[in-house]
Amino acid sequence: MSTYLSDLHLCDAEPDNGGKKRSSREGEFILSTIKSPADLESLDYGELEQLAEEIRAMILATVSSNGGHLASSLGAVEIIIAMHRVLSSPDDRLLFDVGHQTLAHKLLTGRFDRFSTLRQHGGISGFPRREESPYDVYDSGHAADSLSTALGIMLAKDIGGEPGEVAALIGDGSISSGMAFEALNQIGQLGKNLIIVLNDNEMSISPNVGALSLHLGKMRLNKRYVKTRDRVERKVNSFGDVGKMAMSLGELAKDSVKKALVAGTLFEDMGITYIGPIDGHDLEGLEEALRAAKAHGGPVIIHAVTKKGKGYALAEAEPSRFHGTPPFDLETGEQFKRPGASGFTKVFSKLMLIEARRNRDLIGITAAMADGTGLAAFAGEFPRRFYDVGMAEEHAVTLASGLALGGKKPVVAIYSTFLQRAFDQMITNVALQNLNVTFAVDRAGIVGADGSTHHGLFDLAYLRMMPNMIVMAPSTTEELAGAFATAMAYDKGPVAIRYPRAARETELYEPTGKEEPWEIGKAVKRRDGGDIAILAIGRMVDTALEAAELLSERGIECSVHDMRWVKPLDEDVVRAARRARLIVTIEDGTTEGGFATGVLEELGKHDNPDTHKVGHPALIRLGVSDRFVDHGSDDELFADLGLTAPLIADRIADELGISDALRG
Repeated sequence: MSTYLSDLHLCDAEPDNGGKKRSSREGEFILSTIKSPADLESLDYGELEQLAEEIRAMILATVSSNGGHLASSLGAVEIIIAMHRVLSSPDDRLLFDVGHQTLAHKLLTGRFDRFSTLRQHGGISGFPRREESPYDVYDSGHAADSLSTALGIMLAKDIGGEPGEVAALIGDGSISSGMAFEALNQIGQLGKNLIIVLNDNEMSISPNVGALSLHLGKMRLNKRYVKTRDRVERKVNSFGDVGKMAMSLGELAKDSVKKALVAGTLFEDMGITYIGPIDGHDLEGLEEALRAAKAHGGPVIIHAVTKKGKGYALAEAEPSRFHGTPPFDLETGEQFKRPGASGFTKVFSKLMLIEARRNRDLIGITAAMADGTGLAAFAGEFPRRFYDVGMAEEHAVTLASGLALGGKKPVVAIYSTFLQRAFDQMITNVALQNLNVTFAVDRAGIVGADGSTHHGLFDLAYLRMMPNMIVMAPSTTEELAGAFATAMAYDKGPVAIRYPRAARETELYEPTGKEEPWEIGKAVKRRDGGDIAILAIGRMVDTALEAAELLSERGIECSVHDMRWVKPLDEDVVRAARRARLIVTIEDGTTEGGFATGVLEELGKHDNPDTHKVGHPALIRLGVSDRFVDHGSDDELFADLGLTAPLIADRIADELGISDALRG
């Protein structure tokens, strides 16, 4: 049944904050006194509003210095305060979908003193992390998984007879994902006590798209119905018993009236009680709704309308720009660009425009990442050939397959870590049918301060194992243009181009549209040398060249090959490398199943299984070995992984020293 606050007879629920008056503590910094959510209980609403302002100030000061997800966290402050006031975390379990809106949660759960280390190497994460705090229920970082996780936790509690509430905060962008609907379907079916807070700010990373976004928009506009209904109910109830009888009879028609006037029937038709829409910045109203949801029982969804970027005018005006931001000037909002940041994306954006102007079959597809993937300019110039499907990567890939079946040339631009979500669709809907779909795999490899859920470490492994898929990894923005030309000319099946966020060039390549396609499966030698054969891929080519120079100073000469292709691999280069004293592979991804595995497989073709002799020299595989990588700057993380030029040079020199000693 669809429910509004007045429908729930809240006088029967918990009292409204004990009748406390509004006040504030002028001159006192309340946030520094909050050591756990339990400390919120003694605050009155005036103090809570002051606390919300202090939280926003702290978030602004820290994110402007460290970078991070700003607008979403500013918009969710009151919701998170209210959730921690009404629910008893960590005994009650609070889950945060995607996790980039949780900075207020971190400040309220004992991390105030460490908050200045946000997203710093060895500091606290910008996302919930179980190892960081008992208040962080699960490691979130991808959209739309909170409801399934929350239901699982509630079922575990139910089976074990454990007390406690489970509540999930999910955004309007995430709830449009197919996975969220799968969870909602079972949540409504099972009818377990579960509180869902829908943070409706009309924005995800890019503006929300699709029918559900329109549905939520209609629900935001139904205040006229709410006011009219409440006025009529008060009037009829004033007639005593006769009025109450009339109201009782009127209940039979209420749902029909709501269906006619309000678009908020989607959730109750699924068996989930709906409360809202309410003001997501009204602390009293939020607490009232949360207490009502607890008292009501069963699954309840609270629809809270918020302002993304609230409290910082520049973020309110441009929430997309301040969704995930580098450090910036608080007064002007000017962002301090990291050297080379997003260089590959900028060049890809230009390449798409050039190709679209001469190829009417080119289609651009993304999943709520028009700005992040560089397709916003394409969307502006070619709106009929651009599709933002929202947070639905599986649908994005399958949509591309249909477009390819229809004779179009779709390009799917998605971050590496999010493309993992469409693994099955890439295999079944694209690779199996050998369709001409191009995957622009952005943010591949190490991505810095966003951490373990956002590093693109697995794309080489999951792409190279797909039949019919060919995979390129350009090392520079100029090479990206060549790889893109190759993909546009290729008509024999799916193509993936993986590239990082940051470009090391001081000047980005300016595409001309006249770039020549690469020869399929052929590497390029960047440096001659007979002692060591270094086979590098993508952004690691420059690092390999630097390491080779350092080794040359020690009298060790290295050849460096920009392999370009992960699949098909340049077999001639790998076979020729067998003549070196040592082979070194370097990649910014997992060595398990990735580029290094491909080299090992090729070398293995020449082993002699009868004599058990290995027909190749020693091999060092440098990359990310069977682990998840934490957050920090790219430089710090590459140093941790041993992937800086000096560390690579030292590793190779040490290996040669050991080998020479054995020969002696």
